[in-house]
Amino acid sequence: MFNFSWGVLFVLVNFTFFLMCYKFFGKKGLYAWIGVATVIANIQVAKTIDMFGIVMTLGNTMYVSLYLTSDLLNEKFGREEARKAVWFGFFTLIMTTVIMQMVLVFKPQPGDIAQPAMETIFGLLPRLAIGSLTAYFISQFLDVRLYAWIRRFYPKRNQLWIRNNGSTMISSFVDTLIFCTIAFAGPMYSLTDWLEILFTTYIAKFVLTAVGTPFLYIARNFRHKEDEASLLPAQQ
Repeated sequence: MFNFSWGVLFVLVNFTFFLMCYKFFGKKGLYAWIGVATVIANIQVAKTIDMFGIVMTLGNTMYVSLYLTSDLLNEKFGREEARKAVWFGFFTLIMTTVIMQMVLVFKPQPGDIAQPAMETIFGLLPRLAIGSLTAYFISQFLDVRLYAWIRRFYPKRNQLWIRNNGSTMISSFVDTLIFCTIAFAGPMYSLTDWLEILFTTYIAKFVLTAVGTPFLYIARNFRHKEDEASLLPAQQ
């Protein structure tokens, strides 16, 4: 029960920081969030917790916030701006992976205490790294495309929840399927275990997407000088 209660607070804190990042720093803050959240999500995923008897990985909250960010950019600045942010996040993830793998190669001095911990966190198997990069690349670009497509049918301001939830819930399933297949499918895990990981991870993202929708509505109402010149016709 503690993990659930702490998890509720954890989600609220994460999404609140998301709002603050956009409120105080505008569009640049959203790009910064994409870069930081991409790295943090892939660090958090190394930790597992027990929630109601089910083993879950962390990182889902931060990962869902990436969809919120790209959807907000798509909503206020258009599809190309959202695509650019996804590329930025992909670059950040590759850069971090390459640099930290090089850091691990350095021979530590005898009194060093950081190497074992760094190896645990950043010494991910290539399979996990490839799974994460592939899932991020495909699902994030899919989300951008789906959001723009859904907006053609539901363009009204009060239909933001349809655009956001529709695109994110589909693309997050694709993300979960790709990552779990690359990272966990095979002889090391039975089909039952693989399906449980897939199901619980997606359900967590599904719930978090719904929880994050009110925060997206709040963020959309923030105004910055840069917004006025970039308003889309549907928002004017």
